[in-house]
Amino acid sequence: MARGKIPDFLNTQVSQGRTGDLLVFGFKPNFARQLPDAPADTRPVRVTAVHRDRLDLISPDGPSTCPQFDSTTVGDWLWLDDQGQPMGLLERSSLFKRRAPGKDRREQLIAANVDTLFIVSSCNQDFNIARLERYLALAYEAGVTPVIVLTKIDLTDDPNTYRRQAEALQPGLLIEAIDATNPNDIAVLRPWCKPGETVALVGSSGVGKSTIVNTLLGDTMMATGAIREDDAKGRHTTSFRQMFRIPDAGWIIDTPGMRELQLADVREGIDEVFSDLSELAHQCKFNDCQHQTEPGCAIQAAIEANDVDPARVARWRKLLAEDAYNAKSLHERRAEDKAFGKMVKDAMKPKRNR
Repeated sequence: MARGKIPDFLNTQVSQGRTGDLLVFGFKPNFARQLPDAPADTRPVRVTAVHRDRLDLISPDGPSTCPQFDSTTVGDWLWLDDQGQPMGLLERSSLFKRRAPGKDRREQLIAANVDTLFIVSSCNQDFNIARLERYLALAYEAGVTPVIVLTKIDLTDDPNTYRRQAEALQPGLLIEAIDATNPNDIAVLRPWCKPGETVALVGSSGVGKSTIVNTLLGDTMMATGAIREDDAKGRHTTSFRQMFRIPDAGWIIDTPGMRELQLADVREGIDEVFSDLSELAHQCKFNDCQHQTEPGCAIQAAIEANDVDPARVARWRKLLAEDAYNAKSLHERRAEDKAFGKMVKDAMKPKRNR
């Protein structure tokens, strides 16, 4: 898919058929193909919010709830029995996840079955190139379309400075600069929000994600906070992930601001964000080149020739090292959990045989 061009599927009208009532909820053909041969009184539903003790759901029958189910996140599709109990999770078309903050090595699921990712950054001190690169890596790893949305253009004298910095990240990036409180500005985001499509918003606290959602919904659904004058940062307003229906359009998922975005298992996404450096690295003399002082390093040669930015190379190397370390930690955690589960199962065998 070429960058800078709205994907064709966004201009495709939602068709009707056996699952026509579900299509407006984002029920794509890949989900329909997974439906088991189940009785007519079972049904697919979509998760709109995840709480500690329950899941909020939506379907053509209206909103409902069910108990928590195995590793479910906002945007997932579940299969319920006639008692409203979850029987299974349909395979996802996309998934956003990160390593949990702090010392915990678990994966934290952010959102599933998303078509487009709005990467929101405000035109003030929050703007951060390294953070944008991290979100882009998430989007490319998940296989969804990223759109960088620059907010608070009404609070700066030169929003084009921020746009130019974002454009320098990659050729053809989709970028929109808006005042999130202005419905006319928000209109530029609507091509990605057509019926049956799902958009998720990510970004720091206070950059205007909830304001974008409120303006798209045409109502004040969530509280928003003004920015602090001392550091130009917004106040945190969203405390958990939630999916909303845009009137006469698609679905939008608001997420809390992320103080820490640790990447894991997103090597392909990083390679896409830094595609020029990844391709250049193949020209290095040694396959295990660390791109520092090794002889025959194509990256260092390009730096000396002023063909690449050394700061960008440093960010690239940092993300690769972080991803490798966190991926290893997550794999070790999965192995430990699997071994513990086996130990518990083996310990229970004698009791069952009594």
